[in-house]
Amino acid sequence: MACPLAIGKAEVVCCVRIPAEAGRKKRLQEVSTHSTMTRALTELANHLVELGVERVVMEATSDYWKPVFYLLEAHGLDPWLVNARDVKHLPGRPKTDVLDAVWLCKVAERQMLRPSFVPPWPIRRLRDLTRYRTDLVGARTAEKNRVEKLLESACIKLSVVASDLFGVSGRAMMDALIAGERDPKVLAQLARSRMRVKIARLEEAFNGHFDNHHAFLLARMLGRIDAIDTDIAAVDEQIEAQLAPFGSAAARLDEIPGIGPVAAAAILAEVGVDMSRFPTAGHLCSWAKFSPGISSSAGKSKGNGATGHGNRYLARALGEVAVVAGRTDTFLGARYRRIARRRGKKRAIVAVGRSILVIVWHLFSDDHTTFHDLGPDHYSRHINPDTKKRNHIRQLEALGYTVTLTPAA
Repeated sequence: MACPLAIGKAEVVCCVRIPAEAGRKKRLQEVSTHSTMTRALTELANHLVELGVERVVMEATSDYWKPVFYLLEAHGLDPWLVNARDVKHLPGRPKTDVLDAVWLCKVAERQMLRPSFVPPWPIRRLRDLTRYRTDLVGARTAEKNRVEKLLESACIKLSVVASDLFGVSGRAMMDALIAGERDPKVLAQLARSRMRVKIARLEEAFNGHFDNHHAFLLARMLGRIDAIDTDIAAVDEQIEAQLAPFGSAAARLDEIPGIGPVAAAAILAEVGVDMSRFPTAGHLCSWAKFSPGISSSAGKSKGNGATGHGNRYLARALGEVAVVAGRTDTFLGARYRRIARRRGKKRAIVAVGRSILVIVWHLFSDDHTTFHDLGPDHYSRHINPDTKKRNHIRQLEALGYTVTLTPAA
């Protein structure tokens, strides 16, 4: 027996349709409202267990579903998280939490739902850390952009001369600006290593109108960047500790070109290590929205095959890995460059990301599977010589040449 929940921030509406007793045709429908406090949720879980409910269905409403899902899971129930788009009410009908719960119950009874992927508890802990790290890196990048804009507003052109504004030399110069130094020659002399050859340009770059107002803001921004760096280091330690039970899986991911420790942790946290939820590699790619969308009618395909929007954290990790892999002398690198030439870099990133997901599925589906690179010459080794010859002849003829083939001696 399934029971749906309409979850809000403060209340949960529960609908249970109890099978009819002998002599009755209609089911007994019980609708109740409960608080989202832990005690009330515990009482609800115990009540559902007493009624013989096995499956609890709920919509993915913001983050409000998480405490309910986890608590019901701890009480031995089988919670299903479903996409709100899959259970949308019929248009034109009134909408209340009670009606939503009743509708969800009817849809669940007819087996018209599919559960979303919710990883087990250890993976959820790791996912919380990797996602928070991603958000911290984004916050640090935003703060660095503010620093560059602030210097530009003061006509300090340090970013034009320095390739890394936050390197050793750039940071020393900004600290001196905050301390009150305004002499361009003194500031330029703080350059280190390869920056020493740019002293003349640095003196010109510091000829601006930086004042105490800019110094105050710059100090706050640099302090925020330092604080985020400290937070990222602390989160990295926690990720390493949470990753310890999955060390073997992370090590196998690290063998894939483009994947380092950070990317391995992010991918593992998003897809988990149990591939039983994905019968084939295609199912995993489809779930991650790295497969072309299908839309056809009357035997004709429509649209451009857009993949749609999936897990943004996984997409970001795979995108970064694909770009890095594209610079390597490997099969993935050759695949990236081959597609980028014909279809553009964006499509190449998606294609290589999908290839990486296929590799991940095979690695995690069988513990004895190891990664083997096909090599950058894989495509050239598998091209039919006659096909390649015809293509070259066709291209030369299109340029206005008459081609005569003479076998080499």
